[in-house]
Amino acid sequence: MIHQSKIFGLALGTVMAFCAPALASEGYGDCKLFGKQGTEKAETAVPGQFTVIINLPAVGEFNGDTPEAITSGREFCMAVNIAYRLGIDTVVLKNASFDSIVAGQNKEFDIALALISVTEPRKKVVDFSTPYASGAFGLATRTDSTLDEASIKTAKLGTQAGTIMVQWAQDSLPETSLSVFDDTGAMFTALAAGNVDVVMTDLSVILGQVANSGGKLKVVGQYPSGRDTAGIYPKGYAQKPVIDKIIADMAADGTLKSLESEYLAPAWGGVTPADVPVWKN
Repeated sequence: MIHQSKIFGLALGTVMAFCAPALASEGYGDCKLFGKQGTEKAETAVPGQFTVIINLPAVGEFNGDTPEAITSGREFCMAVNIAYRLGIDTVVLKNASFDSIVAGQNKEFDIALALISVTEPRKKVVDFSTPYASGAFGLATRTDSTLDEASIKTAKLGTQAGTIMVQWAQDSLPETSLSVFDDTGAMFTALAAGNVDVVMTDLSVILGQVANSGGKLKVVGQYPSGRDTAGIYPKGYAQKPVIDKIIADMAADGTLKSLESEYLAPAWGGVTPADVPVWKN
């Protein structure tokens, strides 16, 4: 699915716009803008727009079940602020499978933002941006579950295809019964239905999904990943230096920290990564 947003005016054609005409100071959707508009220039994949590949659902990062519904979120507003500093007033969101993102199968986009861990094998098919966060593997169960650090080793575990957690679980939790799902939504549906005992994905996503579960799920632990989180560019993308500079600038001037505080903390329902027990495998 594709979603287009503009600061000035409404998008035309078959692509929907989520916001009415607005001043630049009001941002895209509900996003706050930081820094100055148009401080950098880049020749984007599609002229006149900043195209972002995403993987839904991603509560806290892209708040909405479809690209058309997204008006806020940490990674969404990060993309908005990159576009703003490029002087581009149109952002297009394209939903794709995580597996296709890390395999370099998507075309005509400027960056993919999906809490992606940097790995050497992935560098062979895609280019990574400057890191903007550090990741951890979060674990969620049903609220009535008694699963703990010991019993997970023989539990029915679910995780998402294409993530580094598949190989990690096979290596670090070899006695679990591992189920691999095509997307995050299917994984959490399986957990709610009792088809798996526990699910594992990026801790930010776990915290957001649990807070959004109406009390049906809980966070039980986390495993440190030891890896940076970064965006993905198409292999050989010529605009990488420009966008890397913007991300580095946003880290240095406090923009990334502000976006994290603005959008992740509320989506996590008052729970922070520091509140989640760190487990040993």
